[in-house]
This record gives sequence, structure tokens and C-alpha cells, in this order.
Amino acid sequence: MKHRLSAQDREALLREHLDYGVPLARISDQAGIPLRTLQRWAAGLRAGGSVEALARRPRSDRGSRSLPPEMVGAIEGLALRRPAPTIAFIHRRICAVALDRGISAPGYSTVRAVVAAIDPGLRTIALEGDAAYRDRFELVFRRTASRANEQWQCDHTELDIEIIDTGGGRARPWLTVVLDDYSRAVAGYTVFTGAPTALQTALALHQAMQRKKHPGWPVMGLPDVLYSDHGADFTSKHLERVCLDTHIRLIHSLPGVPQGRGKIERFYRTITDELLPHLPGFIPHGTHGTAVTAPTMTLEQLDTALERFIVDEYNQRTHSETGEVPAVRWQAGGWIPRMPARPEDLDLLLLTVAHQRIVHRDGIYFNGLRYLDLTLSAFVGETVTIRYDPRDMAEIRVWHQNTFLCRAIAPELAAGTITFKQLKTARSARRNELKKQLRTKLSLADALPADDRYAPSAPSETAETAGQPADLKQRQLRTYAED
Repeated sequence: MKHRLSAQDREALLREHLDYGVPLARISDQAGIPLRTLQRWAAGLRAGGSVEALARRPRSDRGSRSLPPEMVGAIEGLALRRPAPTIAFIHRRICAVALDRGISAPGYSTVRAVVAAIDPGLRTIALEGDAAYRDRFELVFRRTASRANEQWQCDHTELDIEIIDTGGGRARPWLTVVLDDYSRAVAGYTVFTGAPTALQTALALHQAMQRKKHPGWPVMGLPDVLYSDHGADFTSKHLERVCLDTHIRLIHSLPGVPQGRGKIERFYRTITDELLPHLPGFIPHGTHGTAVTAPTMTLEQLDTALERFIVDEYNQRTHSETGEVPAVRWQAGGWIPRMPARPEDLDLLLLTVAHQRIVHRDGIYFNGLRYLDLTLSAFVGETVTIRYDPRDMAEIRVWHQNTFLCRAIAPELAAGTITFKQLKTARSARRNELKKQLRTKLSLADALPADDRYAPSAPSETAETAGQPADLKQRQLRTYAED
């Protein structure tokens, strides 16, 4: 309304009347304010002599309700039920109760005001539960690192994409990421099919800690703190031993409480929003797990796309929260990351379970491949321990009596990289091909006519054996002299 003016505006209008003699009727027509209202304001100004006298006076009953306290409590109790009822339902119910008790029924707006005044935290815990209340209203201690490698976060997620697995079927891959809390740079990752395991976590950490071959990926070293969720793979004895041996403090978030891992969750959303929609087999939100395009990528192709996005795009562009490029922020200050005493210690701790093999004169045989290194020439006939990275079967790490010897190379794979799954697929294909050839050759042999050149002829039936049972006819051995 036009006459809802401040005290200063009211005084300016009245000064035209008091100081310059402008009639209140003309001011009423020009300002659209009732004449009676202007007369009341003028009388107040003459009596009070100040601007404050023109201020709107609050109602004396403001903030109070005419409803009895028990009716207010009944309205609040109905509003906090599950599922939440409508205001109209609460109003009808309260009106019926008021009629039974012989008191005046409240209006719809009164009931709505009572419901709106309920504590939001109380409403949330009543209608949505403890988890929703905790996520919205409880205080959160947000872990923030003050320098690079002070704290790393590690977590898994199932990617919204389908790929072609080694068997030719469809599969949804998982992604494990290690993120530096301070710079937001990705330190390492691994992508795989199947459920997350401690091995996949170890492989991601192994990549994160070691020096990268890509010149644009500088993140490496040992963190002071590793922060992860409370999954079985992160609480395994193996990971605890790794952190103990490398002097890393392992911290788990509370079960069911994801606060503090929002930074790595934000990175997963970036992958889902910016990379996966451009790949075949993408599964948009709301499609109930159905890909909009047919999957054509293999796990290795997806791995290549992820590495290119992480190294060339995500780590090299300005982060929205820090305002700096993650790779540049990680290197700022020219500091030197903490590294293990020997690089092979990471292999010993983080690579797959050890295997025992004997060194032959032509190398070490493992999974159908032959691995060579000049260092092995002094250990021919000795039993050694080997470890390998299933993502790259081109080399294995060799130990002898807990002493690291060398990295042996498979000559067949020296020019490239082959994963353990690719190796098993190739071996299975070769084995199936041999079985197919075997079935073909056996069927040709089975089709040949029977060889009965030397088979004994059937005995002829004599008068003595005539009428005897078949088992007696075939028994010709003489057991007694009277036979």
C-alpha cells in the first residue's frame, strides 16, 4: 500500500502542510493516503515533535496466540506425524476437536502459522530421520590440509557407464581415486570391474606414491594422513600394515557419516558430468541403470580416457574453491615430497600377493611368459619371490631372501603394456582353440569303421550248452576232472 511509508517520508509530507500551508486534502490526493490518516499523523507530530512519534506502533498482542497451549501442542503433534499431513487436514481435525471441547475453532491461517513456527530441526528429525538431521543441522568438522601431501583422501565409486568386459558382456566398472586434500590434485587412481578390494586400493596408492612417467603429473610421495571410509578394504590388515611401514596415519570416517569426504565426492561428480557423457555406454541419472548408447569401450580404453582427463584437464585447470591450478598448487614452494627409503619398498608393500618361482637358465617362467634380466644369471636354480602389477605384465619384481634383485622383463611384451586380464583372456582363447581342434580330430577318429581284424569269433552253440543260461554258456573253463 502507498501509505506504508517510513517515518522520514511521513514527516516530509507533513512539513509541506505545517511549514508551507499545503492543505492536507491536496497531499491526500497526490500521495494516495487517506485524509484521516494524514490528520492523525499531523496531530502526532504536533504532540510529539519528533520523527519517532510518526513511527508505526507495534500491536500490544504481537507474538501471542489466543489458542490454548494444549491446542497449539495438538497442532504441532499432528504436523510432526509421518507421513506429513496437509495443513487443510490439520485444520479440519483441530476444528473438530475444538467443537467437541466447546471452544472457538482457529482459522486456517492460524493453524498454518503454528505449523510454520515449528523448529526446522524438530521437523527434520520427525519426518526424515536422524541421518537427514545430522546432514543438515549437526556441526561438521571439515578436515582442511595446510600443505601438499599433508592429507590424502581415498574412496571408490561405481561409474555411470557400461563397458565390454573380457568375456564380451556388459559390465559397470569401479573407480578408486587418491586425492590430495590441499591442492585437489589427483595423486593416483585405478579402474576395474568387480567389487572393490584391498588390492585395488593398494594399486591406486602404489600409483599415487611413485614417480609418474607423464611429465604433467607431478604428484607423488608419501602423505602424512590417509583419510578413507569405513569399508572392509580400507580397514584390512594389509592396508594397516602398509600405513604402519610407511609412517602414514590412517584415519577412517564414522560409519554412515560421509562428511569430510565431500572433496573427493565432488571430483566424482566432475567425472560424471564432464567426461562420462562423451563416452559410449553412458548411463544418465534417472534411467534406472540403462545406457543411452551401446557400450563399445573396453576397460583399457576407459582407463586411457580417464588418465587423459585427469592429467591434461582436471589437474591443469583452475579449481573453483582454491582458485588455483591443482598441479601448480601442489608444486608451489619448491618443496621435496617424502619418499620411501628405497623405491622397491612400495612394490613389496603394495603389489599383489607374492609367488615363489625358480630361476632357470633362460629366465623365470610365470603365467606362460618368460622374464629375463642379467642379474638373474647369478641365481640360476635358486628360489625367488616375485610380485607384479596386474595392470602391466611386461615386468615383474624379483626378491631373493627379502633382498630386492631386479625388475625382470618379458621380451614379448617389452614394446608395450599388457594387463593380467588381457593375458588371461589370450590364454583362454588359445586353450579354447586347442579344445576345438581336439573335438574335431576326435570326431574324425570316431567316424572310422571298427577295427575287428583280431577280435575273437563268437563261440558256437553245442548240444551240451543248448538250453543253459547265458552266463553258463560263456563259461568254458574246466574246474573239475569230471567236467
